[in-house]
Amino acid sequence: MTEDAKNAGRMRFVSAQQVAELAGVSRSAVSRTFTQGASVAPATREKVLTAAKALGYHVNDLARGVLNNQSRLVGIVAMKPELGFRAHLTAALAKALIRRGSIPILINTGQTEDELLAAQKMLIGHRAEATIVLSGSPPAAFFEEAQRNGQPLVMIGRSEADADHVRAGNAEASGVAAQAFAKAGRRYLAVATSSSGTPAIRERETAFVQVAQAAGCLTVVAEGGKESDYMTGLSAARKLFAGSDHPDAVFCANDLIAFGVIDHLRGERDLRVPQDVAVIGFDDVPEAAWLSYRLTTFRQDPLVMADRAVDLLQRRLDNPGEPPFQERVIPELVVRDSFWPVLGADG
Repeated sequence: MTEDAKNAGRMRFVSAQQVAELAGVSRSAVSRTFTQGASVAPATREKVLTAAKALGYHVNDLARGVLNNQSRLVGIVAMKPELGFRAHLTAALAKALIRRGSIPILINTGQTEDELLAAQKMLIGHRAEATIVLSGSPPAAFFEEAQRNGQPLVMIGRSEADADHVRAGNAEASGVAAQAFAKAGRRYLAVATSSSGTPAIRERETAFVQVAQAAGCLTVVAEGGKESDYMTGLSAARKLFAGSDHPDAVFCANDLIAFGVIDHLRGERDLRVPQDVAVIGFDDVPEAAWLSYRLTTFRQDPLVMADRAVDLLQRRLDNPGEPPFQERVIPELVVRDSFWPVLGADG
């Protein structure tokens, strides 16, 4: 097989040298034309731009990143980024990074140390400018490696001491849920959750139970499964409502779990929501407003969370020696039909 035949199916990007030859200028003139702030004569610039357009030339940003020991890539490390609120947050992060002029690169990984370190190795190998972590519990080596390479880390939904982070006000919102149930006369309160053990999930459970008990309510926690999803909600509800003595209000660790709880109450137990059992979720994903659920829930705004994360990234690049930055976003209660707080309602 000839060399031409071997290369026939391979990608062949237009080179700066080809542009230079067509424009009748030097290779360095092409480079200067596409370098912001570089000096180049107007006539030369016009020749280069005309040739580049004719050939379909695009600057090799990857090569420039290697030369500068940094690219415009920003890693987003997430486990199951397609699921629930995380899907909307991932999409919002990608948009916010693109507006900044960055190139988001999503690494869909698990939450083990080996998987997280492998993701980090990949991003550092491609000279990513920064990493935003949405899931997992990074080991100490993760932070040490980032520091050695001068790569900023932004954590969302976590509180590691060695990194900048954006967190939701989980404790504040969960306390509001418990107080609202108690004020509405609900006395046997439950938490439907998962066994994932993430910081956000643990914080929501703990704060809700503490405030509910302080208000004199009975409480029970039911874990439906490892994943914080719909099937976990179904499983947790089946445990909570297995007998005749069941809760009259359920706080769910997220909306997906709440959907499973509501479907069990209505479809498998013939209980009315909210008359027999009140339900509050967390996240306010778009499905929460669907007529089938009309879920009262706490809204985490993915656009706000994403903007705060990108702002922290830039602040860290501008202030590399400063202590870790922290941002806390307090979720807002969105009232729909699965629970009506006493305030402004009939009760």
